[in-house]
Amino acid sequence: MGLPAPLLLLADSRLPAGGHAHSGGLEPAAEAGAVTDLPTLAAFLRGRLATTGLVSAALSAAACAHAARAVNGTARAYGEPNEDETWSVLDAEADARMPSPAGRRASRAQGRSLLRAVRAMSPHPVLDVLAAFPIPHHPLVLGAAVAVTGGSPADAASISAYGAVSGPASAAVRLLGLDPLAVHRALADLAPQVDAVAAEATGHAGGDPRDLPAASAPALDIFAELHLQADLRLFES
Repeated sequence: MGLPAPLLLLADSRLPAGGHAHSGGLEPAAEAGAVTDLPTLAAFLRGRLATTGLVSAALSAAACAHAARAVNGTARAYGEPNEDETWSVLDAEADARMPSPAGRRASRAQGRSLLRAVRAMSPHPVLDVLAAFPIPHHPLVLGAAVAVTGGSPADAASISAYGAVSGPASAAVRLLGLDPLAVHRALADLAPQVDAVAAEATGHAGGDPRDLPAASAPALDIFAELHLQADLRLFES
């Protein structure tokens, strides 16, 4: 059985959550000459998936696991601390895995937009708790959104991992004028790796948040900072 329709909506780039305004580092990479054609785009997507993609997918899976326990009213049975405290811990762990201030800013901006969209689609007290935070990171909002729509940590990890490559790929079509069919062939070639990253991320869903993957991508951090300082840019990040 495939993903339920509400989860497909979360994976849809047309969801009015501001994702179209972010290139996932593709725009500054293209500006620096690191991505110029299909082969360099494929390399960029593989690298992003294995680093920030894995980190975000694991954070989403962990957030989904926590939100699901809150949805089912079983958080106390798991011996968890106050719900607000758990979200604070997850948010701090997300911060720790995003060295670039510009990257953290982009993640929180996307989290705010996604939270607004999901609360309009599927109102739920768990989302209200997140809305009370200053601005939650995008992976945490995604994980909570998957939980309140009946999805699992594996679903959250899959949607997150897919978004880690589909967003930049879409941006590449607009920025570099690449053939959309060829770009989607590149995405199709990456499908096994997306599944593998999602599976690895799901394995961390029930553990200590401090033990979540912390794969680094220094080039993406540098690109994020350079992009924020650029005079002209098409994307927010």
